[in-house]
Amino acid sequence: MFSSYSSLCTEVYDFTKPVGYSLAGDIEYYQDRLKTCQGRILEAGVGSGRFIIPLLEAGLTVDGIDYSPEMLESCRKRCEERGLTPNLYEGKLQNFSLPITYEAIIIPTGSFCLIENREDSQSALKSFYKHLVPGGRLIIDLVFPHGWKTGEITTSTFSLPNGDGITMENKSVEIDWLNQCTVSYLKYEKWRQGKLIQSELQRLALRWYGIEEMKFILESNGFTNITCSADYVYQSQPSSGSDIITFEAVRKFANDN
Repeated sequence: MFSSYSSLCTEVYDFTKPVGYSLAGDIEYYQDRLKTCQGRILEAGVGSGRFIIPLLEAGLTVDGIDYSPEMLESCRKRCEERGLTPNLYEGKLQNFSLPITYEAIIIPTGSFCLIENREDSQSALKSFYKHLVPGGRLIIDLVFPHGWKTGEITTSTFSLPNGDGITMENKSVEIDWLNQCTVSYLKYEKWRQGKLIQSELQRLALRWYGIEEMKFILESNGFTNITCSADYVYQSQPSSGSDIITFEAVRKFANDN
């Protein structure tokens, strides 16, 4: 019944979030945190390239992984247009296996919250840990359901350069306080000369985590030296449910206790 980051979703994403488009300063923050990296970096949930391309153009060596073939195809095309050839892998974050270990793995802009099942999120953290070199860093953004209103419906319209249009209806369906998850339905419709030519229905679930909860989860998966920052200011303490929270954690060295 539902699509998952398919062609219309990708088209809207590309239109509204072009390459290098910074959300609240996220690209600049990550560039600063990664500027000392000499080895390879993995962007988990790479999408269509908004984030990875500026990092590549800054001289960093970055690979990407995503489970959406449509998003990866868009990312590949955008990279090729700029003469960039990163390794791009298709796979789910909870069970991927790559032939490379990384100095850093990043998951910007709340993408980790898209892993709906708690067991899957634990598996993803284990996979990240396995793919980091000793001393390698995990940097991960989290968001809260600030301002959520069940039943709220918003509609957006996007006029594409070729004359087509896409409408997107976002309906807030459910918030589950016990399991810390929200569910929205996104309906995409593509129009040409007043006629509907394509439609998609997406179920979007977002899981949130408390700050102390995420610290405990990271520690229980072997990470150490955990820091927490708010709104892309390093080690700025969170003060509001609207803050974007960035955790940074390190894979232990073999001789660490």
